[in-house]
Amino acid sequence: MQFIYVLPGWEGLAADGRVLRDAINRRHGLKVPQEFYYLCDAGYTNGEGFLALYRGQRYHLTEWRQGRQLATPQEYFNMKHS
Repeated sequence: MQFIYVLPGWEGLAADGRVLRDAINRRHGLKVPQEFYYLCDAGYTNGEGFLALYRGQRYHLTEWRQGRQLATPQEYFNMKHS
């Protein structure tokens, strides 16, 4: 594992999106190279450089290990994202 950016100081109850906005807006903050994306969980929204899961679709790997078939392209995306 490689850490790209560390932003200490936030309380554990702080909303993920709020912490991310702070990291991006800082003077020497988080930068996403052009033509690249960070995969993020369902707590975030899609944005420039960030690719989130489809909301309202299955995305936990354990749900597919139970032998259930993929029903939609969005479920397929979420499975690969996971």
